[in-house]
Amino acid sequence: MTRSKPIRGLAPCTLNIASLDGDGVGVGRIDGKVTFVAGALPGERVTAQVYEGTARYDRARLLEVQHASAQRVTPRCPHAGVCGGCSLQHLEASAQLAVKQRHLEEQLWQIGKVRPERILPPIAGPSYGYRRKARLSVRVPATRGVLVGFREHHSSYVAEMESCAVLDPRVGEHILDLRALIARLHNPRCIPQIEVACSDDVAALVIRHLEALTPADEELLALFGRTHGLQIWLQSAGPDSLRCISESDPAPLHYELPEYGLRLAFTPLVFTQVNASINPVLIRRAIALLDPQPGEHIADLFCGLGNFTLPIARAGAKVLGIEGERRLTALASANATANGLAAHTEFRCADLTQESLDEVLAGHPVRKLLIDPPRSGALEILKGIGPNIQRLVYVSCNPDTLARDANFLVQQLGFRLRSAGIVNMFPHTAHVESVALFER
Repeated sequence: MTRSKPIRGLAPCTLNIASLDGDGVGVGRIDGKVTFVAGALPGERVTAQVYEGTARYDRARLLEVQHASAQRVTPRCPHAGVCGGCSLQHLEASAQLAVKQRHLEEQLWQIGKVRPERILPPIAGPSYGYRRKARLSVRVPATRGVLVGFREHHSSYVAEMESCAVLDPRVGEHILDLRALIARLHNPRCIPQIEVACSDDVAALVIRHLEALTPADEELLALFGRTHGLQIWLQSAGPDSLRCISESDPAPLHYELPEYGLRLAFTPLVFTQVNASINPVLIRRAIALLDPQPGEHIADLFCGLGNFTLPIARAGAKVLGIEGERRLTALASANATANGLAAHTEFRCADLTQESLDEVLAGHPVRKLLIDPPRSGALEILKGIGPNIQRLVYVSCNPDTLARDANFLVQQLGFRLRSAGIVNMFPHTAHVESVALFER
């Protein structure tokens, strides 16, 4: 855990910022050498201090903005610029959308050699208090007391935070309280991280601990939960070790999709979409692109707990949901039953990196796919697509792998990239979520 230090002998330099990289970091040149300056914006002239150098590029710390961009704004969060949870709070919201849309289009062309026939309008929503899932680090440095929060930019240090403007306020407004709570435990250093999982009605914290907590510790944590209206869970090992200590009969976590008459239950450790305002709009767009018809067969790959599967089934289609994690397929199946959609859905646990798609879809006359893969994309899976698949909606959390996969779909399988657009799931970050439609 070492902080970056200025390279000795190098004086501060002045440079012009030409663009932002994929992490939202300003890019300029000093004597022709690419230099990355976090916090700088395109069109700005800045003074910066190089602190790290390689043969191909340098990294520099922003010291002064001599000429500011018209799109620069004052961050709402006092920790912006230090905390690594956000990287773009200093950039006006509509400009953030433009940067992300441009990045998606550039990657599709530079990596995939494809261009969408139609650019979809960006999906955007509230910029603060949106984040319902997060992993907060906990550290106990010798000089600063207990720290709870996100790590600093390009560092393993935890930022010294008092609040978090992008977290759900039920948690984000209690960072100082959490720091004080952890400090009162018998051994604060046995707590490495805290998982945040918020639903429509319940906000839950999962306290991970590396050694057994004392009864007094557990009572402190449970009292904190009751005082602040939070569920407190403990996790000592794997997911099966999870237990709630703030309530004897904890209310289940869930979220509503009123447009489809759905209520989806989940547990604190499973994946759910981070942004509760954006998720329903993303589902609506994916459904519109997929155009499910009553009675037709559709497969939802990486279906999770049924976030897309059940809305598709509500349209009357027969949906096969594929997921590699057994506890997620169990949740998805339970959600389907609870919402009266068991007859329209089937869920299978399958590792799509190990099993061919043809084998997984055997017995199902599937002509449409929805795919929402991890950051690594789905190239190996797409290689198993047969000629029967006529339409594919691809929800991506990484424009690089989407572009690579788009190249394969278009150049090798004969699909057309009909449309693509961004989904601002993570405002104030450089993270680019997107959705694309491919047709034969």
